[in-house]
Formats: sequence, C-alpha cells, structure tokens
Amino acid sequence: MDNKEIISQFRLMASLMELHEENQFKIRGYTGAVFNLEKVDKPIATMTAEEIGALEGIGKSMAANIHQLLEKGTFDALEELRASTPAGVVEMLSIKGIGPKKIRLIWKELEIESLDALQKACEEGRVAGVKGFGEKTQQTILDGLKYRKANVGKLHFSEAEMAANQLIEALKKELGEKVPMSFVGPLRRLLEVIDTLELLVGSLNSDVIIKAIEKSGLGEVSLQQSGPYSIRGHVNEPYITFHIRLCEEKQFTEKLLLYTAAPLHLNQTLAEGAVLRDKLTERAFATEEEAYKHAGLAYIAPELREGSFEIALAQENKLPKLVEMSDLKGILHNHSTYSDGKNTLKEMAVYCKELGYEYLGISDHSRSAFYASGLEANRVKDQQVEIDALNKELAPFRIFKGIESDILPDGSLDYETEVLASFDFIVASVHSVLNMDLQRATTRLLKAIKNPFTTMLGHPTGRLLLERKGYPIDHKTVIDACAEEGVIIEINAHPWRLDLDWRWVHYAIEKGVMLSINPDAHETEGYHDMRYGLLVGRKGGLTKEMTFNALSTAEVAAHFEKRKKRAAEMVKYQQAER
Repeated sequence: MDNKEIISQFRLMASLMELHEENQFKIRGYTGAVFNLEKVDKPIATMTAEEIGALEGIGKSMAANIHQLLEKGTFDALEELRASTPAGVVEMLSIKGIGPKKIRLIWKELEIESLDALQKACEEGRVAGVKGFGEKTQQTILDGLKYRKANVGKLHFSEAEMAANQLIEALKKELGEKVPMSFVGPLRRLLEVIDTLELLVGSLNSDVIIKAIEKSGLGEVSLQQSGPYSIRGHVNEPYITFHIRLCEEKQFTEKLLLYTAAPLHLNQTLAEGAVLRDKLTERAFATEEEAYKHAGLAYIAPELREGSFEIALAQENKLPKLVEMSDLKGILHNHSTYSDGKNTLKEMAVYCKELGYEYLGISDHSRSAFYASGLEANRVKDQQVEIDALNKELAPFRIFKGIESDILPDGSLDYETEVLASFDFIVASVHSVLNMDLQRATTRLLKAIKNPFTTMLGHPTGRLLLERKGYPIDHKTVIDACAEEGVIIEINAHPWRLDLDWRWVHYAIEKGVMLSINPDAHETEGYHDMRYGLLVGRKGGLTKEMTFNALSTAEVAAHFEKRKKRAAEMVKYQQAER
C-alpha cells in the first residue's frame, strides 16, 4: 500500500466519522493525520514501526492504524464504520459539491441509500425540500451524479497508457519483438480521457494473443472474440474495455493509418478532389511518411490527426515543428512545504537541477488558500530569503520567486500591491467558488488578466478530468485578453487537469499567446508529469518558439523583469490618477 492509499483511507475515516456525527476532536485527529502524511516524502511501507510512530502528528493509535493498513489493507475502526454505513451512502462521499453533513441528511431524512435513488430524488425535486439544500444544491448533486455515470469505465490518458503498455509487453513476450504492434485510436492521438484501449497487432495468431492478454497481469480479463480480426473484452485493474485488432503483417501500415486517425481527418477532401482515406489506402506503403507523401501532404504526426487545422498546413508544407522534452529549459508553477507540498524548497530545487533543468519557478499557494496552508505575508518574506540563499548555493541554477495567487471571487488577486510586487512572477488561478456561469467566470478571469501583476493564467477552467467539469469560460475572449495584456497561459500538466485544453492551443498560438508547460508539482515526483503537458501542447500544434519555459534562464529573467517594471509603472499611474 503506497502513501496515497493510506491517506485515502484516513480521509475516508474522517468523512465517515463526520457522517455518523462522532466526536469532533477525534475527527480532527484524522484530518490532521492526513495533512501531516501528505508531507511525508518517503514510502511509509518501507518505514520501521519506530519511524512511523515518530512522524509529526501521528500518535500511537494512528500509528497502529497505519500498521494494520500495511498488513491487511484496512483497519478495525474503519471497518466498524463501514459495517454501519450502507455501501451506497459511502459512495455518496465521492460526489463533488456535498459533504458528509449533507449526505447524512439525505440518508436519514429521505432514507436514500444508493446513488440511483439519490438521482431519482433529485429529478423528482425531493432533495431541494430538505432543510439546508434548495434548488441550486440539488442541481449540483444531479450534475455530479450524471457526470460520474457518464465517466464510468474511462481512464485518464496516463493510466490508460500504462495499462496499454502492460498489454503490449505481454503480447511481445508471447509473439516476439519482431511482430509489429501499436496503440491506435484516441490513445495514439493522445486524447486526455480514454474509454477503450485500442491496439493493432500485425499477426493473425489469435490463440497466442488471447493467452498473452490473460497473462498480462491486469487482473481478471473478460474476452470476446468477434471474428478472426478482432478481440474485445475488459480488464478489471483498472477497469477499462479493450479492442485488439489483428491484421497480416503486410497490412500493418495501412491499418495503422486507418485506425489511428479521427474520421474527420480521414474524410478530408484534398486539393484534387480525392478523399484522404482513399489516397492512404491506394496501395501498400512501407511507412506512414510514405503514405502521406503519396497523398501530396507533409507527414502529419499521429497526435495531430483530428481533422482540424493539420490538413491545410500539410498541403502547404507549413506544419509546425512540435515542441520536444529536450526543448524545455525550466519548470514553473511548483509547490513546497511552505504551503501544501511534500518536499522542502531545497529538495524541489535540487531535484529539478538533477533532472537537467536550468531554473525552477516556485509558486506556493497564496494566503486565501487557507486549506492549502497558503502563505501569509511574513512567510512570503521567509521563503524569499531562503530562495536568495539557495540561488547562491546552486548557481548557475536559479529559483524564481513566484506565487500561485488566488483569483478572488471579484477577480482581484490575493495580497496587497507591495506583496505582489515582491515576486518575480505570479500565476493567477481560481480555486474557490467554482460554481459559476459563463459570464461570471469569464468576467472574473478577465479582471485577473488585466491586473498588471499577473504573469501567467493558471489552469484556466479549473477542471479535474473524470471528477468535475471545469467552470465554463469564453475561451476566445480569455485568450484574446491574454494576447492584449501579454499574459502567458499555462498548460497544467497534471494528468487530471491538462488545462488549457488542447483544442484551444492552436488558437492561442495564432493570437501570439505564449504557453507554459507547468507540472503544478506538489512533490519532486510531480516533475515527471511535464510529459503529459508536453503531449497536450504537441496535440494543439505547440512549437518551441511559443513555449515560454523553452526560454533560457536569462530570457525568462528578462521577461519577468520587464513585466515587473510595467506593473510598477501602471500602479504609479493609477495612484496618480486617483
């Protein structure tokens, strides 16, 4: 059991205790344990009993619970509460927008014990009648239930890729390395959410392929062979369906082209009136590059084959050279133990340097994010003093002084002017009051973008893929405002965010807005999420030239200094006008 699973079980325990109206002091014991365990950067499973007992905020009873978790995957107190709580009520705890207290009212007053019954009650308007709810909360619950139901059996790209790689490794073990095989469909096009693992194998040996799937290590496998060229089924760890297409080895390139691209891409009409699908299948091709050349097009990378802007550019041989990991010089938007990160500032910096980057942007949470230990002004000063010392120690590696400033409900930034002016850069992000309509959300972002201290717009829609929809925004208006104000837009690389959505990357580039691939790392391992942000950027046509963190340390420093000077002049002008 890893640290995240232990923390998840403690968080569940706290929620169940609140659901059953247990002693608040005991509940705070578990929430405090969660807070402290989130800062542990060593695998708890590798610790001795003495080390676990010595962890900050972990007393004897909590340490005993951790030992039980490591031994049997649960602990006695948790199982007692589970036994007295209907399974459907436990499931309700995962619904966004309502907490244990409201769930208790639903359970006790409406006698609802399943998600289906809850959805029906919302649709009938019965939930709105419970004291403390109302129409708005009822609609939030209903939206959450529908969103949850619509995403059953779907995985984040990062999880789907891992599962697909596991399948491919198993297939190679049985079929040999020489048999061609590849991801196809949305997985190869790098879509952010995957509902089916689609693979293509250049072999008709279905018996061996089925044997390989069963030995893949992905848990229980359900198989259904639909003809000699198709094997469908699902795996349970994680749960997702798969579709493995079989073909003769000589057909592999043709099938790879057809099963990778989106229909809109394949059905594009070319200059001479031919349909791209027909040109790509006129004869056998040794490579995909050869097939696109035959169609009169420059080679189009798999992630671009959506049928949007890529065909016109390929016809003119103007496809962009997509950004690569080796182009990225630094990592911006990261958190340390100053707020809710797991690693100290020095640990974050040293590991960033070890990975070969030139600079780190530290941007802990601002004070309004009290739930994430946001920094009060005195803590900002403490951190900046430490940054100065570390910059001397780690030179030429550089840490830039940043903050992830909350965009407050009225669109203003957290902190007073003098505090904002002390940072090298500011990532402006929305973290609270997420239930907004399009006009309110857009207006809120526009005010923040026009703030002279805003350097970068963080995760523009606040979405958490498969968990909650982002708040609706007018992307064009927001991107246009960033272009006008010179504000960079973040591509948040966390696999659950991937926000800015790739569908708006090309528009941002056209408007001259630079994009920054940021991991939003809360621990050193979070730096490795950079790859997922890079894939999103590439999917939208992002180049090295339009990627802010592909700039050198000196170039980034010059940009930040120019923005700070501009902000100071604007503030001075505004004060004079008053």
